[in-house]
Amino acid sequence: MSESRTPARPAEPSGFISVRGARENNLRDVDVDVPRDSIVAFTGVSGSGKSSLAFGTIFAEAQRRFLESVAPYARRLIAQGSKPHVDSITGLPPAVALQQRRGAPSSRSTVGTLTTLSNSLRMLFSRAGHYPAGAPRLESDSFSPNTVTGACPRCHGLGVAHEVTEASAVRDDSLSIRDGAITAWPGAWQGKNLRDVTAVLGYDIDIPWRDLSRRDRDWLLFTEEQPVVEVQPQRDRVAKPYKGRFWSARQFVMHTLADSKSETQRDKMLQYVDSGRCSLCDGRGLTRAALDVTVAGRTIAEMNGLPLGGLADALRPIAGLENATAATSRASSGEGTEVAVTISRDLLARVDVLTGLGLGYLSLDRATPTLSPGEMQRLRIATQLRSGLFGVVYVLDEPSAGLHPADTEPLIEVLEGLRASGNSVFVVEHNMDIVRHADWIVDVGPGAGAGGGDVLYSGPVDGLGSVEASVTRRFVNAAISESSRARRDPAAWLELRDVSRHNLDRLDVDVPLGVLTAVTGVSGSGKSTLVGRVLAERAAEHPLVTRVVQVDQKAIGRTPRSNLATYTGLFDAVRATFADTDEARARGWTAGRFSFNVVGGRCDVCQGEGSVSVELLFLPGSWSPCPECGGSRYTAETLEVTWNGASIADVLAMTVDEAATFLTAVPAASRGLTTLQQVGLGYLRLGQPAPQLSGGEAQRIKLATELQRARSGHTLYLLDEPTTGLHPADVELLVEQLATLVDAGNTVVLVEHSMAVVAHADHVIDMGPAGGDGGGRVVAAGTPADVAATTGSRTAPYLRAHLKSDSR
Repeated sequence: MSESRTPARPAEPSGFISVRGARENNLRDVDVDVPRDSIVAFTGVSGSGKSSLAFGTIFAEAQRRFLESVAPYARRLIAQGSKPHVDSITGLPPAVALQQRRGAPSSRSTVGTLTTLSNSLRMLFSRAGHYPAGAPRLESDSFSPNTVTGACPRCHGLGVAHEVTEASAVRDDSLSIRDGAITAWPGAWQGKNLRDVTAVLGYDIDIPWRDLSRRDRDWLLFTEEQPVVEVQPQRDRVAKPYKGRFWSARQFVMHTLADSKSETQRDKMLQYVDSGRCSLCDGRGLTRAALDVTVAGRTIAEMNGLPLGGLADALRPIAGLENATAATSRASSGEGTEVAVTISRDLLARVDVLTGLGLGYLSLDRATPTLSPGEMQRLRIATQLRSGLFGVVYVLDEPSAGLHPADTEPLIEVLEGLRASGNSVFVVEHNMDIVRHADWIVDVGPGAGAGGGDVLYSGPVDGLGSVEASVTRRFVNAAISESSRARRDPAAWLELRDVSRHNLDRLDVDVPLGVLTAVTGVSGSGKSTLVGRVLAERAAEHPLVTRVVQVDQKAIGRTPRSNLATYTGLFDAVRATFADTDEARARGWTAGRFSFNVVGGRCDVCQGEGSVSVELLFLPGSWSPCPECGGSRYTAETLEVTWNGASIADVLAMTVDEAATFLTAVPAASRGLTTLQQVGLGYLRLGQPAPQLSGGEAQRIKLATELQRARSGHTLYLLDEPTTGLHPADVELLVEQLATLVDAGNTVVLVEHSMAVVAHADHVIDMGPAGGDGGGRVVAAGTPADVAATTGSRTAPYLRAHLKSDSR
């Protein structure tokens, strides 16, 4: 932290939650007492069992007890987990879990809908908006793009319309209609039929398209009319006349897209469609009536597009907290009414919570799929803070994920606010700034997987220092050790000039090659845009960059078939090893027999997924272990083949650490397992399905995959917060691996909030000074010491404090 801060401590806890005999996942018959009415930090290396204790045991049991109190019919409609493996838990209040989850897949889900702020804003426009003369007052639903009354009739509220244009329907205007000028029309006999109908209607089908009048061209392409005429086949005068119906190009394309059962046909039609900003609503997704209403001189679309900080500024005059500058507007609308003041003050209070959590750069119309898990969780925290609940246990999963140190302090204040309201706050956390401000710490370990599962300490934070078995203890009051490696000099510079993207406005920045560069700045300052978009696109133009690799946090796969072993390629070596056994050769089996993605060795019931979907009449479906293979993914016959006493399913069930020992005789697999250990993933199971992996875990799997490849240098690696979800001890391992990449002649550029990692960088680019419109500029650039000494940088005080702690 930039300054020492004495946390507001609560009164003595009213009691304890007593856990006895917890055996969830790798927990080893754990007994622990955790105080209520306190901020409790659950710590330990990744995979130690802290989440199994906090979420898998304490929260899961609280949820189970709540569901038992719900009516049986309602209970069936709620997704329920299994009963946690624990002997008893006493003193347990109701609990709310705020976990890190990716944004909802729907493009209609936004920051406004997630926080329900959009509901209040729509009400403000409905009750206090300035309407055009003679316009009827609209209900609040009319200001939502997700309702029938509010959605633009052309784009249905999405803001993006799929439209047939002359350019998309006619590719060569020198052709005549007979020669196929209207390429959006069908081919073969259907196209000939439409050409004949067009001729009967009186249009010249033999002159170049461009020579037709604008009126004729528009009718042929866009009319909604469908006249039916009698057509005499021109090439067969003997044939009888028939009735032919006209279809404009737009009608034909849209009809095919909407009604065709052929995916091939629909894909073909898409090439005749221009997708872009809806011209009717200008991309706002609302009806014209809704867009004609203003509050404080802005439409609701404009209000939704403001950063939350800007939205607060627009609302303050209405709330009576600042002098209004638009008196005439207020006089001719409802902005001065008591209703407007009440709604706007409530909105302001809720927005202030979000800006206090470092989310002031977000706008209400920001789609949730574009939010990071950390941003999603902070939005939920803000919603809970305003809920006014009392006596609840909030269980949070790394609430500091994705936060700049400057934004961590407001987060701590929010957590303290939840505690002050009479609640208990349990955080699974790796950020030592958060841990130091906790009232109590539960440290789990000492290692991961089978090497963890014990509660090493449960008590006040300052008591952890005496627990020698704890890996966490040396980080609570000290920083990650400073590297003794001398800082590297750049081999060359990649110059970016006049960059404009999102909030980057004509930015000039130089990125060094052949070194480790950390890009810092508060959330929304432009870091990810610079690294993940601009640098990724332009770096390949430099002669010293032979390859650009983005190691992001996107999932390594979308289905249970994709896992760590298949993604890294080490499973190929494992399957080859099983195929090389005497038993497999005797049966004539190849490596394909041991793949759960290929017919033959995999279970036919679950098709190698290990679980099956159970569909219940009138009830939601659920997943359960496959009754045939018991979750092993393979047939019983395949599992008869073993190597060193283990079947192929046994190997998939091993953790990376266990497999590294078991597969030492298989060099191709051992090499990959070693790199996975080096990036702190020794606790993951080889067959763990990809959808169960966090973004940070997926990113480190990708990094490990790169590390095990032969490296010739001159590759640019771009990483987005690689320390997400990592214990400080694992961060040290990660830093060493990044150094290995650079020492091999490569360049590493990473977006990072951890000052421990930034201090190890050769070069730092600090973006800011704020988020959103207040960012997008380079505030400071140079060595960590250079940036730490910069005035006006929000990163500098925290980096300076870290460098000082390392020098002690």
